[in-house]
Amino acid sequence: MEEKMKLAPDAFEPVSKKDELDDEKIVAPSRTFIQDAWRRLRQNKASYVCLWILVVIGLIAFTSPITASHPNTSHPNYANLPPKIPGVNINGFNGTSVVAGKRVDAYKQNNVPSKVHYTLGTDYLGRSLAQRILRGTLVSLLIGLFATLIDLIVGVGYGVISAWKGGITDIILQRIIEVISSVPNIVIMVLLMLIIKGGMLPIILAIAFNGWTTMARLTRAQTLQLKSQEYVLAARTLGESTFKIAVKHLLPNLSSVIIIQTMFTIPSAIFFEAFLSYIGIGIQAPTASLGTLISDGQRNFQFLPYQMWYPAIMLSIIMIAFNILADGLRDAFDPRTARR
Repeated sequence: MEEKMKLAPDAFEPVSKKDELDDEKIVAPSRTFIQDAWRRLRQNKASYVCLWILVVIGLIAFTSPITASHPNTSHPNYANLPPKIPGVNINGFNGTSVVAGKRVDAYKQNNVPSKVHYTLGTDYLGRSLAQRILRGTLVSLLIGLFATLIDLIVGVGYGVISAWKGGITDIILQRIIEVISSVPNIVIMVLLMLIIKGGMLPIILAIAFNGWTTMARLTRAQTLQLKSQEYVLAARTLGESTFKIAVKHLLPNLSSVIIIQTMFTIPSAIFFEAFLSYIGIGIQAPTASLGTLISDGQRNFQFLPYQMWYPAIMLSIIMIAFNILADGLRDAFDPRTARR
């Protein structure tokens, strides 16, 4: 029995470093919340591609005052020229058009110099359609960004104050939101057009008039959850001011909601501007926007469809890219909502 109970001589010796016990350790890089969200966004191929599409469109649009410096310069002799790309002999991009059932060189018929070409053709006044699309994209993006900035500032501040104060203050502020939300944007736009003559300002104000209410409601709902968290209660107990608590604790935790809603608001503002300009109460001639370009192209759509197709395609790309990117950001900042 004693022989069976004998232990090996090295039974109580320390474990050797050569043993592979370290394989059980979990080693992972330390990431911040933003870095982790960026990693998840990059894994979403569609959203990542749309992000770069918007970056490229933004760079081209915001450099258009240099690259497309004369969008309103008209050449009546070059009116309604089809697109022409040098070296490309494909119908629709070689400067030819169909007249009386025959394909002819429209540039030769209009005595256009050989060195002059228009990549996307010209409109009914002989203005470069490519330059006008670039300038129109810039105008539409500026209106969307400025209107969204107003929504962001007013909506976030309003929502945080409403939820933080609570009680009768919250009730009154929410009733104000309900009243503002019931007023149609078009009514506001018409009234502003009577007061402010033309330009981007009335459109931005019309979009921002009740656009901030959605942001305010979202931030209010999120703030109601955050204000009862332990770290917020500890900060209040330690005597931190409301402003410091909002900056240090509330806004960082509201960042995901703010970013996601912002990305949904921008395309909505751009589309609303295009709609107003299309029906004639938005941007006025000769200033170009995607809405005015689509409206001008629609008049000649039967004979010159490219004048409407190109601005419509640009608007569609911007709208689709912003919405896909917003979906990707929502999944990146809140993985629980990600679709499997």
